[in-house]
Order: sequence, then structure tokens, then C-alpha cells
Amino acid sequence: MSNQTEWWAPVKSDESVTQLFGGERSAGAPGAPEPRRRSRASGRKREERLRKQRRRRTISVLVVALILVAGAGYVVYSLMGGSLFGGSAQSKEVTDYPGPGRPGAPTVVINAGDSGAAIATTLYSAGIVASEGAFREAFDNNPDAAGIQPGSYQLLLEMKAEDAVRALLDPKSRVSMKVTIPEGFSAEDIYTRINKVTLIPVEELRAAAEGDPAAIGLPAEAGGKIEGWLFPSTYQVEPNTSAAAVLAPMVAKTVETLTAKGVPQDQWQAVLTKASLVEREAKMHEDRPIMARAIENRLDRGMTLDIDASVAYGLGISGTQLTRENTQDPSNPYNTYKHLGLPPTPIASPGAVSIDAVLSPAPGNWVFWVAIDLETGETRFAETYDEHQENVALLRQWQAEHSG
Repeated sequence: MSNQTEWWAPVKSDESVTQLFGGERSAGAPGAPEPRRRSRASGRKREERLRKQRRRRTISVLVVALILVAGAGYVVYSLMGGSLFGGSAQSKEVTDYPGPGRPGAPTVVINAGDSGAAIATTLYSAGIVASEGAFREAFDNNPDAAGIQPGSYQLLLEMKAEDAVRALLDPKSRVSMKVTIPEGFSAEDIYTRINKVTLIPVEELRAAAEGDPAAIGLPAEAGGKIEGWLFPSTYQVEPNTSAAAVLAPMVAKTVETLTAKGVPQDQWQAVLTKASLVEREAKMHEDRPIMARAIENRLDRGMTLDIDASVAYGLGISGTQLTRENTQDPSNPYNTYKHLGLPPTPIASPGAVSIDAVLSPAPGNWVFWVAIDLETGETRFAETYDEHQENVALLRQWQAEHSG
């Protein structure tokens, strides 16, 4: 066989390298090693170029991947409003409902002095606006927003923020309020209750009662004093109602009640005063006719009434704060220990049950009473002083047992 390689046969690595550079390899030919050295150097350079190219491609791929990841993260962050990454409320995108809204929102109360931010919190919590930020922006953009009045409002769920601002400026959005006056409340107690519901200042209510009694329908028999004439009941108060307009129906209800019960007009004040004493002294309904009779008996016999609730009213304190020294102070016109007859005015607003008790007292000769259980209000009545002292002893026993 010939040593010459056929054209189709595989070429050995060293031969192929030589042939690439035009070299001819023969055994023992002069200068044969030189092509091999050139081939090795060229191979190293080529491999270095390839490594650099691969490194550049790797870096490019990494950069592209990081850009894609960052972009995806931004999309997720935008969709989640930043909450997925613990973003604060300030970093959240301001969102807003397109409106116009739908029924079902709870009644919201705007308090006197509420800022735009405070109103925003109220409306957002009620589901009326989509975000506090949207409402604050709409509030700041509306020059009339500072004129939003305190009160109760009926708006819509999912309102556009700027529509919510306009709705709060519309008096039609304000709703009527229910004011319930319990039996036995004094006029000052009633003012406070009205203020809590309607936000009408106590000072305005007091001024309406004292400044022009005729404007609220107070009859001449009241002597210009509203105490006892604000009938206990539930009243509807419309938005923007004045202080006088709130008090007038309460006075009218008292006049209506007295008239319906057939009380002569010249007895209106006396009946209300007696009924107010019964209201504050008797704790149970069944005791009221007996209490009314005991009061009537003492008046008929020329005895002082000795009613603690009246003394405390005149001092403007609670009955629990009353001291023996207070009962001996004649400078207090409501001190029924020192002054004969009824106090100058009622001491509270009596309810229908107490008025009925005064008009139809139970038959009997009672002139003394004392509560022997200060928790339940159980009261004992007596016809004689000795019997009364026995009842007082029961009170002292209860106090001793509950002193701890």
C-alpha cells in the first residue's frame, strides 16, 4: 500500500493543522517544527477570542434577564398598589371610583372642625370613596369644600371623589336625626343630648330658652323658665334646624299632654313641679302614686318636703354628692329642708307616668319615705316617724353590708 493518504481518509490533528496553513509535512523535512509553533499560538488566540465572545454573550443575557424581571416587578407593584412589598399608604397610587355610585351607604357624621383628611377617613371607611387620597385631592381642588357643614349625611357607595365633595355641600344630602329625651332629664341634660345628636351648640340652645321664651312657645305659667317643660319623647330634627325650632316641639308636647289630661292651665306649673319631684325620687313605677300622695300629705300638713333631689338640683350637683351641711343651707331656694312648699320650678322633665301619679295619687296617710336599697331603689313608706326610723335602720344596715 502507498503511504500517501487518500482524499477521503481522516486527517490526523497535527497534519490538519499544518495543511490549514499551507504546510507540507514530510518525515525529516527541514524546518518542520515551525508551522506547529505558529499553529499553537493561533489556536490560543482563537480560543481567547471565543472565551471573550462567550463572556460578552453571558453578560448580555444577564442584563436582559434583569431588565425583564424588573419590568415584571413594576407591573406587579402597580397592580397591587405597593401592598405586596409593604408600601406605605403615602406610596400607594391614588385611585378613584368612576361614579356615579349606588345606594346602600351608611349614614355618615361630619363633626364640627373635621378637616378634609378627617372627612376622607370617614368616607373611605364607609365605602363611599375609593381612597382617602382621591378625596383629599378633590377636597383641595374645590374652593367651596371648606364650607361643608357638620351633621349627618346620606351619600352613595362608590362615588367619584369630586362628586362626594359636591354632595356634602348639598343640603339635600343631610338627613333628619332622632333625638330621644328620657324621663327625669334636666334642661341642661337635654341640651347636652341634643348637642350630641345634632351638633347644635349647648350655648345656642340655652340662649334660645332664656332669651325669648315666647319664641319656643313657653306659656306664661312657666314664668320664663324652661325647666320641666321639655317633654320626654323622641323627636325628628331636620338638617339646619335652629335651636329654637328644636326646643319648640318639646314645649308643645308638654302643653299638649297637660291639655289632654284635663289639667287646668293655672295648675300646669304646679303639676309639672310635683311630677318632677316624683320622677326624681321614685325609682319604680308602682311607687310613684304613693310618692305623689306623700308629697301632697306633707304640703297639706304644712311640713317641709325634705327632698334631697331638689336640694341637689339647686346646687347643681348630683344627689350622691349632697351633704348634711347642704341641707341646712337656707340660701338655696331649692332647699326643701329649709323652705316650705314646692321649689321655685320643676327640677326635671317628668314623664306621663309621673304626671298621672300626681293627678291620681294613691289613697293613704304616708308622709315619710326612704330608699332601703340604693342599688334596686326599693323604697319604704311610713305614716309615723317611729315607723320611718325603722326603715332608716334598714337603710343603714344595707349601707353597712355594702360599705366594702
